[in-house]
Amino acid sequence: MAKDRMAALDAHWRAANYLAVGQIYLLGNPLLTEPLKPEHIKPRLLGHWGTSPGLNLVHTHLNRVVVERDLDAICVWGPGHGGPAVLANSWLEGSYTQTYPDVTRDASGMERLFRQFSFPGGVPSHVAPETPGSLHEGGELGYSLAHAYGAAFDNPDLLVTCVIGDGEAETGPLAGSWHSNKFLDPVHDGAVLPVLHLNGYKIANPTVLARLPRAELDELLRGYGHDPIHVSGDDPRRVHRELAKAMDQALDRIAEIQQEARGGSTGGGGRGQSGKARSGRGRGGTGGGAGSGRARWPMIVLRTPKGWTGPAEVDGEPVEGTWRSHQVPLAGVRENPEHLRQLEAWLRSYRPEELFDAEGRPTSLVLDCVPEGSRRLGANPHTNGGLLLTSLPLPDLDDFAVPVDKPGASTHEPTRVLGGMLARVMADTSERRNFRVVGPDETESNRLGALYEATGKAWQAETLDTDEHLARDGRVIEILSEHLCQGWLEGYLLTGRHGLFSSYEAFVHIVDSMVNQHIKWLKTSRELPWRAPLASLNYLLTSHVWRQDHNGFSHQDPGFVDHVLNKSPEVVRVYLPPDANTLLSVADHALRSRDHVNVIVAGKQPCFDWLSMEQARAHCARGAGIWEWAGTENGNREPDVVLACAGDVPTQEVLAAAALLRTHLPDLAVRVVNVVDIARLMPQGEHPHGMADSEYDALFTADKPVIFAYHGYPWLIHRLAYRRTGHANLHVRGYKESGTTTTPFDMVVRNSLDRYRLVMDVIDRVPGLAVRAAAVRQRMTDVHTRHEAWIREHGTDLPEVAEWTWSG
Repeated sequence: MAKDRMAALDAHWRAANYLAVGQIYLLGNPLLTEPLKPEHIKPRLLGHWGTSPGLNLVHTHLNRVVVERDLDAICVWGPGHGGPAVLANSWLEGSYTQTYPDVTRDASGMERLFRQFSFPGGVPSHVAPETPGSLHEGGELGYSLAHAYGAAFDNPDLLVTCVIGDGEAETGPLAGSWHSNKFLDPVHDGAVLPVLHLNGYKIANPTVLARLPRAELDELLRGYGHDPIHVSGDDPRRVHRELAKAMDQALDRIAEIQQEARGGSTGGGGRGQSGKARSGRGRGGTGGGAGSGRARWPMIVLRTPKGWTGPAEVDGEPVEGTWRSHQVPLAGVRENPEHLRQLEAWLRSYRPEELFDAEGRPTSLVLDCVPEGSRRLGANPHTNGGLLLTSLPLPDLDDFAVPVDKPGASTHEPTRVLGGMLARVMADTSERRNFRVVGPDETESNRLGALYEATGKAWQAETLDTDEHLARDGRVIEILSEHLCQGWLEGYLLTGRHGLFSSYEAFVHIVDSMVNQHIKWLKTSRELPWRAPLASLNYLLTSHVWRQDHNGFSHQDPGFVDHVLNKSPEVVRVYLPPDANTLLSVADHALRSRDHVNVIVAGKQPCFDWLSMEQARAHCARGAGIWEWAGTENGNREPDVVLACAGDVPTQEVLAAAALLRTHLPDLAVRVVNVVDIARLMPQGEHPHGMADSEYDALFTADKPVIFAYHGYPWLIHRLAYRRTGHANLHVRGYKESGTTTTPFDMVVRNSLDRYRLVMDVIDRVPGLAVRAAAVRQRMTDVHTRHEAWIREHGTDLPEVAEWTWSG
């Protein structure tokens, strides 16, 4: 590489390092135009230096290849608390000033950049939604590589570099993410260039991968299917040369892979042209492994000292290259004159007079390799994916609706009905390729198999004659890692596309912390006017708690809803459609929505059809409503009791209870209320979908008993409704951690959610009914006794339960 280009790279790197240190320490005197004084130092030193020089190095060298090769490129910054570096580079390239015009690219803007970092009213210490060019929360250790691959899927011209910290590399999600290369189609997808940054330490301990001998680490990464290129050292000039060579080598190899797969020229620099996949859907295909069809993608292993170019020693202790450089190497700058002297020497070691002119603007040497316009890493529209988002071509729901002439006269598997609609969406996006369905090996199990009529399952590894539906260009992605499903889909959505995550209800908990971060990201993004709205993250939770009779207790946990409803109310939505048509309506709404996390809980087993498509639309729009046809109040007087339900199995049990009450207590005025949108139970001021008190009281009454059959843990309903006038009259039945391998009806009996228990609850709670209906209550108890004996003898449910139909 020419000396002038190398000098420009080094100048840019030094400038970024200077700005990173300044953000951690300085309130004033940004250009050191006078000797540092204690009043120039922030009163609280927050931020992390240790990872910053390595991130600055990667950013600097990415700038060069973007310019020289005209790359459409983004970078996912994995190491925790890398904010100082990414903010510094955004400011240098001008994308920060473009986003925040008050932070100008001069001395006053530099001072504002420094002051706001980790400061009240400022910006976080890590890469965050506020950071231009970011699509990944810097505190999300473990998810960066999955996000990078999600961003690359169906983005054939995009290069996604991903810097992975060696601390992050110890996490389970990251370890699984190395397998993502088996799902990357070089024809229709972009490329991911992982950069494993080994600086040796986490907060206070060495990192595993950094302590492996190079040969062992190389074998590990090759075993994952990568072709690692190693760069290491502590001499900046040597490392600059080696990293530039490694970048060129990696990008040339990516271009070769894409050109070979696409059957044409890629332009010789890593950019690719989209094309048609050469492998079809269904059985067959090419084998996997090196030399047998699957690409061995390059990656870079970058080994540099932690806290590189910072203080070598502080107070007699080694700092550079050790864990002591992780956060703030010089902690007592305001109080300790020696620390103040060391900080000034550290800052001046970057020779800022060469990097910034008298007005504080970056010099031409610093900006020599910086891209322009949307090619800048901080301005690429893929990192603000809403700018690229187009609406899905959603079909008319009437094309898929099941006919309902009268409630409960037929049954369908709701998710199978939904699968037909999703297949149409998949087919209608075959050219634009902006919709994917992910899940952990459960698409067929969850009755969504119709999708395979429109696409295959993404797969780049070996295929056998016994395999079905595998395809190199498939847009259903399955892997037995909920972390990867979540990370891929997040990266896909954040770069402007749409998708759905289908999961067994019990095991979606594996991604609790990941959805936490995504919700936080959306909450913050909604407050930033420059962040365009994104397609919502949609969960379909099925194979749920009430129909895990063959898998048993281990597969029975409805608590994800509780977890999500603890989060930002402006973001989260939870729906429990009671039948196939309401599921279609809810799914259509979710796929149209923006900036939400939608959780849809629906069964895959045959379920009664309660509402026509027209009725379903109206009911879902209300979120909660009275099913007049199911009750006996007839509008002549106030109800004596309200039977409420949320969820498909609870709805069936409530309607069966209503039928029993109609038979045994015909004079009792019963109101049946079904809740689809669970947030409707919350007060109006606590959630955008919450009801006003007057509306809630009109629906549930202010003083009558309410027997509520709920899909999940009963205390959630109490928590949502605790401020309501009639809360003292609210009695909730739901899952109470009583599970096993048993019959479907025995599951509801074990958890006191069954129809006979609900009738007893009505008798116990309606004033004056206990004595008058004692004989009815006794008959309900007797059924429980018969049920227990029957299932133990026959292994099936009582005929009167198994063969029950609605006849109201």
